[in-house]
Amino acid sequence: MSPDDLVLTPMGVRFRGRRYPCTIGSGGIRAEKHEGDGATPVGVHSIVGMLYRPDRMARPADWALPIRPGDLWSDDTGHEDYNLMVRHPYPHSHEVLRRADPLYDLILITDWNWPYATRGQGSCIFLHQWRRPGHPTSGCVAFRRDHLRRLAAQITYETRLIVRPNPF
Repeated sequence: MSPDDLVLTPMGVRFRGRRYPCTIGSGGIRAEKHEGDGATPVGVHSIVGMLYRPDRMARPADWALPIRPGDLWSDDTGHEDYNLMVRHPYPHSHEVLRRADPLYDLILITDWNWPYATRGQGSCIFLHQWRRPGHPTSGCVAFRRDHLRRLAAQITYETRLIVRPNPF
């Protein structure tokens, strides 16, 4: 573990000596993650990508990629594109990345079950903006907007999200 890791604790995520309040999945923290269980998976997860809405914010880091109209994330366990970014039109089950609400204005992508997904183990775990304090996610880790932007500006390719069993 290093100071550049994002460590989930009962008091939020610890990063570089600071604590950032966050919310996790409605299914709690689980070592055995499955698609649709709402759980945040136990493990050491690398941050492998960053996406942002260029119509809503400046580029948060030089390696961030814009979310374009039609960008989607496949969560269809029966399709070969499961747990990958895809484009509209896509007739299979998916999440829209360019949402009307601000939840996905900035997304940090972890390597959970990626890039070679095991079907049914759950699609990608994102770090994104929360709806409100204490409101659970579908398995992702969510932050206050300004905290998420601060984290995005400071993380590096070596940064990992560390989720231990039962930290709560």
